[in-house]
Amino acid sequence: MKSYLYGILIGLTALTGCSELANKDSGTINPGGGSGTGGSMARFAIAGNHLYVVNQHSLQVYDIQQSDNPSSLGKTSLGFGVETIFPYNNHLFIGTQTGMYIMNLNNPAKPQQTALYRHIFSCDPVVAQGNYAYVTLRSGTSCNTGPNRLEVVDISNLEYPVQVNSIPMINPHGLGIDGNLLFVSEGDSGLKVFDATDPVDLKLIKTFNDIRSYDVIPNRSVLIVTGKDGIFQYRYDSSQRLTLLSKLPIEN
Repeated sequence: MKSYLYGILIGLTALTGCSELANKDSGTINPGGGSGTGGSMARFAIAGNHLYVVNQHSLQVYDIQQSDNPSSLGKTSLGFGVETIFPYNNHLFIGTQTGMYIMNLNNPAKPQQTALYRHIFSCDPVVAQGNYAYVTLRSGTSCNTGPNRLEVVDISNLEYPVQVNSIPMINPHGLGIDGNLLFVSEGDSGLKVFDATDPVDLKLIKTFNDIRSYDVIPNRSVLIVTGKDGIFQYRYDSSQRLTLLSKLPIEN
């Protein structure tokens, strides 16, 4: 089980504009193609044979078909305050301090903007599933004027994303969704689990106050949680319980 944990660490989150873990990048590279597994706070992602990296101002594209000799294919300017990237359904959802870019990968070497969903100045990780994207807005180190809330955005028409719900939060960070369960990190205030059976009308199932969480990756009933206390692996199921499988403490 520990070997599985170390393998998934490569795909864990890090470095955002308002991150407390401001010097640790992460992602998953699959030179043979496919998509990487990363958290909502990640600053790079894999789709097929391309690596997509965001910095504070732009999106950089690399061809990684030859893993030992990646080549830069160019970059696209995105303004300022670019923070996170999440690949989904042939698109990139890019969180910034002023909004969420939706970029299509019809030409993987040259992503094109499909839409820009704007919100007030705030930190902004994002995930997507089906016809909806989920965005957390919070006060942070470099964007401390924002609110603390979870927004649900209808992306059934990717050219015209529309907010359809807003849920007050304490200090939300990263988030992840798997089927009918939405996990939202609340920093020192724990981890919240929502029932997303109705993807718009989310129902809070439980708050785990003892799990200090920065970001999460749910995948096939295994939840990877990163936070101040380390990296933890939990089993989850329809019983709405979290069972600790392993942990990798962080030594201060």
